[in-house]
Amino acid sequence: MPRLSLPEVEYIARLARLGLSEAEKELLCEQLSAILEYAAIINQLDTDNVAPMTSALPLRNVMRADSPAPGLTPEEALRNAPAVQDGHFCVQAILE
Repeated sequence: MPRLSLPEVEYIARLARLGLSEAEKELLCEQLSAILEYAAIINQLDTDNVAPMTSALPLRNVMRADSPAPGLTPEEALRNAPAVQDGHFCVQAILE
């Protein structure tokens, strides 16, 4: 795979909304080219007899019984609140 050109790296940076210095662009030319070369090597592997998978680890659900437990009292829940009004959390409005 050929090395990425400077205009290609600038285009990728523009798509990602990255402001890069000239030194960073040169560094990314090398790094992205190395990544693409490695991907090309991996692409050469014969995967015809390999089943597609979403994870390399076996998946299993860990389920526990859903049992009720005592919760906080309103006083305990509001104890560390910076502002309380009429037994409720008082927060600054974000929409007007």
